Amino acid sequence: MKPRKILMMAGDFVEDYEIMVPFQALLMLGHTVHAVCPGKRKGEKVRTAVHDFEGDQTYSEKPGHNFTLNATFSEIRADDYDALVIPGGRAPEYLRLNKDVLAMVRHFVEANKPVAAICHGVQILTAAGVVRGKRCTAYPAVGPEVEAAGGIWTAVAVEEAVRDGNLVTAPAWPAHPRWLAEFIRLLDAA
Repeated sequence: MKPRKILMMAGDFVEDYEIMVPFQALLMLGHTVHAVCPGKRKGEKVRTAVHDFEGDQTYSEKPGHNFTLNATFSEIRADDYDALVIPGGRAPEYLRLNKDVLAMVRHFVEANKPVAAICHGVQILTAAGVVRGKRCTAYPAVGPEVEAAGGIWTAVAVEEAVRDGNLVTAPAWPAHPRWLAEFIRLLDAA
């Protein structure tokens, strides 16, 4: 496996497991992972939230850990990265309003680089206009956004992932084994 340089998009109240687990797993495999947040610098932190499925009509939310960013958003160039990871949580709902975030996402998709988005992370993809004609999944409440953006909504079990070309999506953190495995296969093939 060739080590890759991966960009990870973060923001306050990103889902704790959806940033921590892929960040650490990809580092463990020898990849370089830069976690960035618009408006924050390397060494600053984003707050995370833990979302759990406890039998309610939607997920519950609890405080998570602080996650330290290891790169500065305003100093990175998308051209320097081989792949993109977009965790979920509440961060995507406001990150998708940032034109620089959307331009960066478009770069990865147009360059046919591997992109992995999980849970509400797909909101950034829909806002960037890159899911048209693509099969993808997310937390079920994001399904209408996928369809409105021209994507092909694919409902799967919470432990499953969907791959369409260089895009891998999953409903939530219980899908980490499948989602990360598919993403790693894309990285190996790139």
